[in-house]
Amino acid sequence: MPDTHVRKFSGRTRDLGGFEVRRVLPYAKQRMVGPFIFFDQMGPAEFAPGDGIDVRPHPHIGLATVTYLFDGALQHRDSLGEDLVIRPGDVNWMTAGHGVVHSERTPDPERAAGHRMYGIQTWVALPLDHQDMAPAFFHHPAASLPDFERGGARFRLILGTAWDREAPVAVFSPIFYLHGEMPAGSEILLDIEHDERAVYVVEGRVMLGDDPVEPGEMAVLASGETPRLRAEQDSRIMLCGGRSLGARVIDWNFVGPDRETIATAREDWSRAAQSGFPDTGRFRLPDGESEHIPAPAPAGR
Repeated sequence: MPDTHVRKFSGRTRDLGGFEVRRVLPYAKQRMVGPFIFFDQMGPAEFAPGDGIDVRPHPHIGLATVTYLFDGALQHRDSLGEDLVIRPGDVNWMTAGHGVVHSERTPDPERAAGHRMYGIQTWVALPLDHQDMAPAFFHHPAASLPDFERGGARFRLILGTAWDREAPVAVFSPIFYLHGEMPAGSEILLDIEHDERAVYVVEGRVMLGDDPVEPGEMAVLASGETPRLRAEQDSRIMLCGGRSLGARVIDWNFVGPDRETIATAREDWSRAAQSGFPDTGRFRLPDGESEHIPAPAPAGR
């Protein structure tokens, strides 16, 4: 009999013009894991010289975005005035709160030379008492994050607390997020001290107790269980979870406690666009940007 009980599901892939994205969360039967409400694997993708990513300015509310790269680079610009490039191992933590606008583009040197893009983007829902907080942005270089070995595997703590370690990123509810490199044969006990926990396999193959987990699959652990995680092949994994914040509504780039909150944000975004994005108000364009992504029709229409 299996020595653990897990819920497994695979991400759904979308081709964005030669750039593949795998959407893992939200899933039909698993909307969130702890505060994680959105989980995307970007790539791996190879861009020829002259090509790259151009995500035009778009808004967020009620969440924090987390960008973590294995390969490549992204230039982040936002309405707070931030303009920087994130590279592998760094963490960008952008708290949207009441409202923020940002763009993500391939930096000019990488676009000119050609490059490989590979990473994970997640959204973390905010507790209700931080839902409407002032937006903020923090960049944490790779060298500032805890790196350690456990069971023959290497881990980097991206967010929160795990195994008596704490990441420097300021968070608003109990959370953990780890990047792991597990050589074949390495093994760890998943005794991480959080209510909800999940394993995502980026590459390789692992056994979670007696359950195999393949690339592109997320396995959510049953509450209170501490199975062993063993790498059958050299594997790259992400571990995530934390305390449940209760149900949230997710619609386009907005996260909120109810439909009314999101409808108001949609109206504010449309009004700002129609007014040419004035410097006053909830949403403004990042410096140096003149484009934006129009809001799609509300879900269900």
